[in-house]
Amino acid sequence: MDRTPLISGNWKMNLNHFEAIQLVQKLSYELRNHDYDAVEVSLHPPYTDLRSVQTVIDADRMRFQLGAQNCHSEVSGAFTGEISPAMLAKLDVDYVIVGHSERRALFGENDEIVATKAAAVLAHDMTPIVCVGETLDERESGQEATIVEAQVVGSLKFIEGEKLDGVVIAYEPVWAIGTGVTASAEDAQDMCSHIRSVVGSIRRESIDLIRIQYGGSVNPANAGELMAMPDIDGALVGGAALQADSFARIVNFKDA
Repeated sequence: MDRTPLISGNWKMNLNHFEAIQLVQKLSYELRNHDYDAVEVSLHPPYTDLRSVQTVIDADRMRFQLGAQNCHSEVSGAFTGEISPAMLAKLDVDYVIVGHSERRALFGENDEIVATKAAAVLAHDMTPIVCVGETLDERESGQEATIVEAQVVGSLKFIEGEKLDGVVIAYEPVWAIGTGVTASAEDAQDMCSHIRSVVGSIRRESIDLIRIQYGGSVNPANAGELMAMPDIDGALVGGAALQADSFARIVNFKDA
């Protein structure tokens, strides 16, 4: 099945809106129109940068997809400090990351919370990037497949029928995020293949359609090897996405 790779830059809590504009402009300069023919590129700035980045993308007709890093599951209400999916949709956001390991570990988000957010994102005609992944202790104790399977099933529980086809799952082994340690291409492929089979057990028709990214210290040196794996359909990139040249080289992984 020919699935278009999705390369997503998660800027996390970095860059003010002036710096964000500069990064988008530099990245656009680094890439050419034909670079977008083989891949989709989404940029996920902090909330305070979204409007500025959207304006630049629209004004200069850049071929980036706008992404957010998180959202609340409710449309509105007394949720001080939160951002609703309806607000993101009004900014022409295309992709929303939900259930990132930092949200799970630092803010107590469990599969139930992630599932409600993923469903809310879809309900507002955006695409959720649902993150799953095991800790080092879980991997060393041989529980990684069971843990990730439970996260996939739990995080997708409110998504029914063909809506599942368009969801993106990001496999991010927690022990590889921001550490400089990357899962081997073979280990990443094994888990992404397992995730695909789990999705197939939920809905058989989705098995060849759903896209699965790898995330965890992705850089220009390892992107090509990772993306060559048959069940890896892109990358969720952290630190390397904050530099235009390094992120552009990841987007151009086929030329590596």
